[in-house]
Amino acid sequence: MVHDTTTTGAATGQAPVRQLDRVVIRFAGDSGDGMQLTGDRFTSETAQLGNDIATLPNFPAEIRAPAGTLPGVSSFQLHFSASDALTPGDAPDVLVAMNPAALRANLADLRRGAAIIVDTDEFTGRQLTKVGYRANPLEDGSLDGYEVHPVPLTTLTIGALADTGVSKRDAERAKNMFALGLLSWIYARPFASTLRFLERKFATRPELAAANVTAFRAGWNYGETTEDFTVRYEVAPAPMPPGRYRNITGNAALALGLVAAGVRSELPVFLGAYPITPASDILHELSKHKRFGITTVQAEDEIAAIGAALGASYGGALGVTTTSGPGVALKGETISLAVALELPLVVIDVQRAGPSTGMPTKTEQADLDIALFGRHGEAPLAVIAPATPADCFAAAIEAARIALTYRTPVILLSDNYVANGSEPWLLPDVSRLPDLRVSFAREPNGPDGRFLPYLRDPQTMARPWAVPGTPGLAHRIGGLEKADGTGDISYDPANHDLMVRTRAARIASIPVPDLEVEDPDPDTRVLVLGWGSTYGPITAACRALRRRGLAVAQVHLRHLNPLPANLGDVLARYDRVVVPEMNLGQLARVLRARYLVDVVSHTKVEGSPFTTGELANVFERVIGDA
Repeated sequence: MVHDTTTTGAATGQAPVRQLDRVVIRFAGDSGDGMQLTGDRFTSETAQLGNDIATLPNFPAEIRAPAGTLPGVSSFQLHFSASDALTPGDAPDVLVAMNPAALRANLADLRRGAAIIVDTDEFTGRQLTKVGYRANPLEDGSLDGYEVHPVPLTTLTIGALADTGVSKRDAERAKNMFALGLLSWIYARPFASTLRFLERKFATRPELAAANVTAFRAGWNYGETTEDFTVRYEVAPAPMPPGRYRNITGNAALALGLVAAGVRSELPVFLGAYPITPASDILHELSKHKRFGITTVQAEDEIAAIGAALGASYGGALGVTTTSGPGVALKGETISLAVALELPLVVIDVQRAGPSTGMPTKTEQADLDIALFGRHGEAPLAVIAPATPADCFAAAIEAARIALTYRTPVILLSDNYVANGSEPWLLPDVSRLPDLRVSFAREPNGPDGRFLPYLRDPQTMARPWAVPGTPGLAHRIGGLEKADGTGDISYDPANHDLMVRTRAARIASIPVPDLEVEDPDPDTRVLVLGWGSTYGPITAACRALRRRGLAVAQVHLRHLNPLPANLGDVLARYDRVVVPEMNLGQLARVLRARYLVDVVSHTKVEGSPFTTGELANVFERVIGDA
C-alpha cells in the first residue's frame, strides 16, 4: 500500500522515493542460481532496517534437478513491512525471474500489475522450449498486465567482471549478486553487511570474493544509471518492543532453545540424529555449540539415533532426537520404550509432505495422528507445536521442561514452513528463562534400604531419575512391564492395568496454561482454532475480517496433549468452530471425539501454507452461515 510519494531526489537527478507500507518479493531461478542465498542476504539487509519480515524458501528435493526445467526452479519469498508481517505474503509484488522456467513456475502467483524483472539473456529458443513456451512471453503480449523490466543480467555481470580475471563460468554465477545489488538499490537496503558476508564466504578464494562484490556494486550502479527504474521505494521500520533482535529460522531457534535448556537444567544435551530434510539444520546448528555441553552424533540410521538419545537420557543427560515423518515411524518402538521406562526424551519432528518419502521439501501438518497415537500399546506422551519460527525457541524449552519434570518423551511438531521460514527474534533475558534443574536420586528411597525406581513424586507422578553407577540404586530397565514401585518384571494383570492407567494419568495431569481467546467483540459467534504454523495466516485473515467489521474470534493451541483444561468451555461459547489444518482434519477429529463439537474442518494438502486470502474467504462464509 502506497502512503505517499516524495520527489526530494528529482532536483539532484536522483530517482524519487516512494514510501510503501509493505512489499512482497520473490527471487526465482534455477536451483544453481543461488536464489536461497540471494533471498537470505536481502532478508538480512531488511532486518537491519527494522522492518518486520516473514520468509518462505521453496526449493526442489533433488540435489541438482535438470537446469532450466520446471522441477529445478528454486525460489525465496520475502514479505517486509512497516507493521506486522504475519505471513510471507499471498502474492508477490515483485518477481525476479532468472530464466523462463522461473517465470512460468511463478507467474500464476503474481497479482496483476506486479513488477517482473527478467534476465533476458536466458530467454533463448532452447530455454523457452524446455518449459513449453511456443513464443517468447517477453514479446508476445502475454505479460501486458504486468510491469516488466527486461534486464540482460548475465551479459551485464560478465561485462562488469571482464577485468577481474575470473572465468566466464564464475562470472555467470555471480549474476545473483548483480540482481541483489539492483534490488537493494530499488528498495534502499543497506549493503555493508552483504559485502562483509561475501568476503567471509569466499575467504579462501579472494578472487571470487572480489568478483561477487563487484557484481553486487554493478547491480546497484545499474539501478542508479538505467532509465528503466525511475522510482526507488522505502518501507519504514516496524514498531517493535525495544531490545536486541536477530533474524532467525525455526530450525536455528529450536537448536538455540535446546542449548538454553541445557544451560538452565545444568545437564549435558545429547542429540542423536540421522540427516533428513527438513530437520538436518538443527543438527548442523547444535554441532556449533559444544562449549555449552552439547554432544551431537550423526548416527547410521533413525533407529540408532533415537537409541543413542534414550541411552543418554538414561545416563543423566537431556536426550534429544530430530527427524521428519518417515523417521518418526522408524523411531516408534524406541519412543514406546521411553514411555515404558519413563525417561525424559525430546523428539523433534519437522513435518513434511507425505506419506513415505512424499515431497521432502514441501510443508504439511500430517504427523499429528502419529504423534498422538502412533505407538503400539497404550503409550501416551506430551505433544506441543510452535506457531512461528521465533516461537520455536520457547517451544524447545517447554518441551525440555515437560520431559525433565514429568519423565516422559515429548514430541515437538514443527514443520517445513516454520523450520525454514524466518522472522525477527527478540533476544530473551537468559536469567528469566525457566529454571529446569532436576534432582537425581542419590540414595535408596524404600524400606529396608531398597531403591524403588517406580515410587512416584506425589505432585508430578514422575519416578526417580537414577544415574547408572550411583551406589545402592541398581534397578531393572527394559521394555517388559514393571511392577509398581519395585520395578521388577511383572505379568500380573492388575499391576499391568495399574501401570497403564498411571502412565496415562501422569500425562493427562501435566498442567498447561489455559487458552486466551482473541475476541474483541462480545457478540462473536464464530471461533477459529489453529495449531502450529497456521498461526500466521489465521491471524492475518481474522484481522482482515475485523477491519471490515466482521466479528470473528481466534485461539491457537500450543499444547496438543494434554489439551488445555479450559478448551471445552472455550469451544462451547461459540456457535461455529473452524479448524484450518494442512492435513485432512486430524485435530478436527480429536476435537469432535473429545468435546462432541461439530467443527468446520478446512484442510489443505498441497505442500504449501495457507494464504491470508483463502482463509479469509472461508471464515467469511462460515460467519455468513452462523
